[in-house]
Amino acid sequence: MNDFPDIQSHLGDYVSDFVDFLDNALSGLFDFIFFISSRTINGIEAFLDFLPWWLFLVLIFLLGWYFKSLWSGLLYTFFIFLVGTFGLWEEMMMTISIVLSAVLICLIIGIPLGVWMAFSKGFSTVMRPILDAMQTMPSFVYLIPAIFFFGLGNVSAIFATLIYALPPVIRLTELAIRGVDPEVVESAQSFGSSRWQMLTKVQLPQALPTIMAGVNQTTMMALAMVVIASMVGAQGLGEQVLISINRIDIALGFEAGISIVFLAIIIDRVTGGVADRFQKHRRAN
Repeated sequence: MNDFPDIQSHLGDYVSDFVDFLDNALSGLFDFIFFISSRTINGIEAFLDFLPWWLFLVLIFLLGWYFKSLWSGLLYTFFIFLVGTFGLWEEMMMTISIVLSAVLICLIIGIPLGVWMAFSKGFSTVMRPILDAMQTMPSFVYLIPAIFFFGLGNVSAIFATLIYALPPVIRLTELAIRGVDPEVVESAQSFGSSRWQMLTKVQLPQALPTIMAGVNQTTMMALAMVVIASMVGAQGLGEQVLISINRIDIALGFEAGISIVFLAIIIDRVTGGVADRFQKHRRAN
């Protein structure tokens, strides 16, 4: 009496059949995504590798100084220099390449979707449960379709990261556009502004600080996927953490882990500083 009835839904089989259908019907699209993602990663990595190590440190210092403070610039430079002393410079460049590629694609997809949701209640109603599912589903589940569509490698890591990191920028873009002062919008309408002019010259500039907060959250979530994405062949610092787990290498695990922490601190503070500057510029105007 305590056993569950012998009733099986086989829902997973239907999902598997649907994924097979997508793989066959949209093979060209997946090849295009693979091409764009791989070229983006390789391009960013080639640029970072082209920079001398000392010039990269100077850039980190200038970013920290401009967006935060002189002390912050010195501290961030020390963090990056310390990663180099761990012998993880190339791995750090690869991690930055993967994160930047994922964030760039997230912004290209997420900001327009957020704007669309802000203008269309019907589309927003459809998208919200999808975004909820993307944010609540366990991160490891994303790796299964990534491997199926793109195989092992950095492209699969970007695909899995996109699913995990995309919702914040979409949600905050919608929130930012909807939160623009109605009086400002009415004033722009009274001067005969078109919808496109109102969006580009009024609503987006007013919403930019909140959108930048979404960029910050998306970037941090993309960085949080570094270790998990290493399970599908992603290179970089996450791969070193995975190697240290397999070898039970405490030294390598600590160095790779603290390097990811350093990157997270720098990215969080710099992107937060960008948002603060936009906010101050908005108040000044």
